[in-house]
Amino acid sequence: MAQATGSINSDYRDWEWSADAGERARLLQSPSVETVPKSGESQGSGLGATSALGAVFIVVNAALGAGLLNFPAAFNTAGGVAAGIALQMCMLIFIIGGLVILAYCSQASNERTYQEVVWAVCGKVPGVLCEVAIAVYTFGTCIAFLIIIGDQEDKIIAAMVTEPEEAGSSRWYTDRKFTISITAFLLILPLSIPKEIGFQKYASSLSVIGTWYVTAVIIIKYIWPDKELVPVEIPTSPSSWMAVFNAMPTICFGFQCHVSSVPVFNSMKQPEVKTWGAVVTAAMVIALFVYTGTGVCGFLTFGASVDQDVLLSYPSNDIPVALARAFIILCVLTSYPILHFCGRAVLEGLWLRYTGVTVEEDVVRERRRRLLQTVSWFLLTLLLALFIPDIGKVISVIGGLAACFIFVFPGLCLIQAKLSEIQETRALSWWAQVSYGVFMVTLGAFIFGQTTANAIFVDLTA
Repeated sequence: MAQATGSINSDYRDWEWSADAGERARLLQSPSVETVPKSGESQGSGLGATSALGAVFIVVNAALGAGLLNFPAAFNTAGGVAAGIALQMCMLIFIIGGLVILAYCSQASNERTYQEVVWAVCGKVPGVLCEVAIAVYTFGTCIAFLIIIGDQEDKIIAAMVTEPEEAGSSRWYTDRKFTISITAFLLILPLSIPKEIGFQKYASSLSVIGTWYVTAVIIIKYIWPDKELVPVEIPTSPSSWMAVFNAMPTICFGFQCHVSSVPVFNSMKQPEVKTWGAVVTAAMVIALFVYTGTGVCGFLTFGASVDQDVLLSYPSNDIPVALARAFIILCVLTSYPILHFCGRAVLEGLWLRYTGVTVEEDVVRERRRRLLQTVSWFLLTLLLALFIPDIGKVISVIGGLAACFIFVFPGLCLIQAKLSEIQETRALSWWAQVSYGVFMVTLGAFIFGQTTANAIFVDLTA
């Protein structure tokens, strides 16, 4: 809403050379505010300036994040290294397929964001459901980020405080709820209030470096382990057939970059589906190596005793790991405002569409509404994070939503795109693509239903 005639964050040139995984926020410009006609956009500045190589790194950075901390536990849940890698490889086929489908539908519909594509191709009801899912997903991710802050600060404080355990209860300023709250109020809330988030791109670049550093530390600690780090037991097979599916939320949460993929595709110098297929394949292979390296090495280091947040399994006084914890905190501090911006943009779009008010008419009340949305969002996520200390429980819920972004909505878009084609005869390839779309929707619905039910009846009630 920086411009009266533009949708939220509609300058696609901002993608150029952005090393920030958080620039995924550009994914969520509000579809409720009409821009200048898209046919006019194709003339002049409509074409992006991002090269194919640049797009690869943007997609990689959008996929990588704090979710990698949960991958060793996911390998443990899946039943070992072989099961974990096999599950990733099988899902990767559909993850890449979903990214290609979204680019195809974006090109066909001439829309430039994920939810706009769903609106244009699938209609009003799936479009609204998609926006609601994005808002819930970003809300849950913000809760997970606050939990991660608490986890890392607990370990850092434990290394700094030298009081013996028998000295009695810990001091008030080392209490987890206090440290999360003071960090959130002093650092996260001020960063979440501004209308634009471009000023965070440099800090977020450090968070990307931090993510790679965490992976390097986990791999090095496995190759040259400390003497006291001896795994209790290393599972080699899943405990049950259904146990494998319990690892899916983490994988979906980790590889979910689909929502931000559409604007990345449209920011390319040559936004062609064939080129995009090569871009996302290269990006997902890189992400696969990072997640697999973290998952395998973290799992083999601690075995069945690995924590949901793998960094919690390391001693508090380990200097390289302490630096990794600091990087993760930095990553979360810059990512929370960006994810909040995403959710706020969707809520703003839903509100403007519901009221039928245009941006030009609503400028006066925008600031008041933005402050109310930000403070309410912040307080709710903070309150839930204080009383849900396990990041695995949050990921088990939002991982199911990630499956919808990866499988369900792209599958629906492919089905609708194919059904809208006017053909006298249906070729075999047409039926194959429709069948693929049906399979993706079915698979995504199964993953969402199974993981959500498991989260509600097992994790959240435990």
